[in-house]
Amino acid sequence: MRLFVIILLLLVSAPSIGQNELLAKNYFDRGEYEKALTLYDKLYDRNPGRLDFFLYIIQSNQQLERFSVVEELIQKKLNSRRIIPQLYVELGYNYSLQDKDSLSQISYRKAIDYTYENPMYAYSIGKNFEEYSLLKEAVEVYETAMERDPNKDFNVQLARIYGELGDLDRMFGTYLNLMRDNPAYRSIAKRNFSQYVNEDPTNEANEVLRKALLKRSQANPDLLYNELLSWLFIQQKQFKKAFVQEKAIFRRDPVELTGIVDLALIALEEGAYEDASEIIEFVIENAPTPQAELMGQQYRMKILLEIASPEEFENIEKEFESLLDKYGRDVNSYVLQIDYNHFLAFSAGKKDKAIGNLKELADKGLSIYQQARVKMELADILVFDEKFNQALIYYSQIQKKVQNDILAQEARFKVAKTSYYKGDFEWAQVQLDVLKKSASQLIANDAMELSLMIRDNSLEDSTQTALKKFARADLLALQNRDREAIALLNDILDNHKGEKIEDEALLRQGRLYEKLNEFEKAEASYNKIIEFYKEDILADDAFFHLAELYETRLGQPEKAKDLYEQIIYDFADSIYFVEARKRFRMLRGDAIN
Repeated sequence: MRLFVIILLLLVSAPSIGQNELLAKNYFDRGEYEKALTLYDKLYDRNPGRLDFFLYIIQSNQQLERFSVVEELIQKKLNSRRIIPQLYVELGYNYSLQDKDSLSQISYRKAIDYTYENPMYAYSIGKNFEEYSLLKEAVEVYETAMERDPNKDFNVQLARIYGELGDLDRMFGTYLNLMRDNPAYRSIAKRNFSQYVNEDPTNEANEVLRKALLKRSQANPDLLYNELLSWLFIQQKQFKKAFVQEKAIFRRDPVELTGIVDLALIALEEGAYEDASEIIEFVIENAPTPQAELMGQQYRMKILLEIASPEEFENIEKEFESLLDKYGRDVNSYVLQIDYNHFLAFSAGKKDKAIGNLKELADKGLSIYQQARVKMELADILVFDEKFNQALIYYSQIQKKVQNDILAQEARFKVAKTSYYKGDFEWAQVQLDVLKKSASQLIANDAMELSLMIRDNSLEDSTQTALKKFARADLLALQNRDREAIALLNDILDNHKGEKIEDEALLRQGRLYEKLNEFEKAEASYNKIIEFYKEDILADDAFFHLAELYETRLGQPEKAKDLYEQIIYDFADSIYFVEARKRFRMLRGDAIN
């Protein structure tokens, strides 16, 4: 009966303890330390074994500058039967808050000495030192524990602290040992390396890591060091050097081309077309299967399309035809066929041929997903050709075929965009409202952006005249009729002054001028947004694109630096904030850590 009563009391009191604990933490986080202290005192009286309650009591008193009370509480706890050596760290920190540095050092020394006596205390003591940024003391604790007990392993903690202390040699060395001994650490280490390594090969961290890898590779050849050298060279955008490392890896396993293909795609994405082409040629020559060779050819054609001039289109068309004759025009080459027909429609001006080819391909026994991909390309071409109703049918078919795939959401967004081009803004909004909750953040963001633009520019003008012109300009830009698009945007700026759509028109105009390499005109468009619409939603876009223009096209890095700095200070919630901060620091000459 007595046991039953005890259990019942515990069950009744447990919810109360939990609620009070949450309330106390809430008071503490809000800086209401008196209220937090009152609750923590009660909680600790009922649960004297809870060290976290005791520490909150200590911290609350410290915030209230009751340092003598804290000292008394800690000394009493240290004199109890339970040994808690990390409390010497707390005591030392309490002395440091009072500028009693000699006393704080004595207490810290006592905590460290416990590690010499018994390494089992190292984790809690070291963690406490880390919490107070006493990193050198934490290093001594962890290193001592590992010397005293070979079973202890604090290398992960030490590697991170070495980096924070600026000891790059020991940081990289420790991480490399971890990666060598346990492959599971590779992704963790690379993530940490990224905090120190940047695009600049002369950056101190880059040089330290490169030398460490080369030294280890010479002393003890291991694919790990080739992989990491390749990773480092990729960060530095030195794709030829990365390629040398990837070839060394391939020679050890002459079937696996994944690393080399990935490198080619990175080079392609970065616009290093010459490097990408060389890498892809190697893939084609060393492909272990016809399918791998075909994949290499697909990427080779992508590179050719990126660098081709209109005068070369005829030869590119022949090249595509030759490849399809070799590999067949069936399911195996369906990606190459999609790329070919995209080229025919959007570059070579042969929309009808592309549409006919894709309709034939859609009937060649493709899987549901492959069919959806083909129909997506077909619908995109029909939009390009202003055959909107036919395009909408295909987009709707895709949504039914692959309902749970991201492709279905992409198709829904394209339904909205097609309706927008048609001037059917109401139906576009219906689709966009659904897509705001898309699982794809990119689609959700695009949907939100288009939805806001339609809504904002429909409020003042019930006829939506300016918005219809703007949608038409967007379609003209899609069709590569950039001069016509710019002319229509000028019409908006001339005839719809004072309307909300002005900043949208200026931003689009700036982007089109950049595409046409008319950088001074792009500069003027962005500057108008900054001058007249600095408080509006597109201001950060204008700041960023103008900064990028100064940095990469107009050779005015100081102006770019000033604009990036303004984004950092004035647009902290901008999607450009992180990139602006990175570029600002690089232009200022910082080591990016």
